[in-house]
Amino acid sequence: MGNPDAEDKLGRPWESGIFKETTEAPVFLSKSGLQGDDVADKKNHGGPEKAVFAYAAKHYDAWQRELDVDITAGGNGENLSVLNMDESSVCLGDTYKLGEAVIQVSQPRRPCWKPARRHKILDFALRIQKTGRTGWYFRVIREGMIRVGDTFELIERPHPEWPIRAANEVMYEQKDNMSLAESLAAVELLADNWKQTLNKRLLGNEGNSGKRIYGPNR
Repeated sequence: MGNPDAEDKLGRPWESGIFKETTEAPVFLSKSGLQGDDVADKKNHGGPEKAVFAYAAKHYDAWQRELDVDITAGGNGENLSVLNMDESSVCLGDTYKLGEAVIQVSQPRRPCWKPARRHKILDFALRIQKTGRTGWYFRVIREGMIRVGDTFELIERPHPEWPIRAANEVMYEQKDNMSLAESLAAVELLADNWKQTLNKRLLGNEGNSGKRIYGPNR
């Protein structure tokens, strides 16, 4: 659910769907996302390529140690907090059966300013980006009910050469390597918005990421 009454570090009001609540009840997963889930910024979030956001539960111990802040499951706005999966073990295009649904990895998450404002850590998006603890999105291939405790059954792995970690490295750490950018952009199952960013890089007009990282009216 959105929280229109939240305030950022500077006391300004802002609105987001990042504040999630846990549920033990089964939830219907459609091609546009989880039933009852809301997205405040429909221009940059949500849609078929970002139907489900998953985050590795183990990352929260690291954030708590490094930042001395109370970040637990759901703290980054994820729909699914997952065990035994992370950016090194999940690949672009991975297709899983989860409960009644079938889902497919579409892209890593590009961290934005809203987790930073939620936790009052101004450079949190940049920290997420640099550590590679971004999480990833799924598109929905087959709709169905999912519930807490469902396990991910890997059906297909068409791109073992492209774990989420490697895609993040191309996007953020190896920005001058045009060969890698071209290879990643050519992955058919990569979400269009990532392809567009990489193609802009290849053309020399990628743009500035400051607004995404630090937010408007910084």
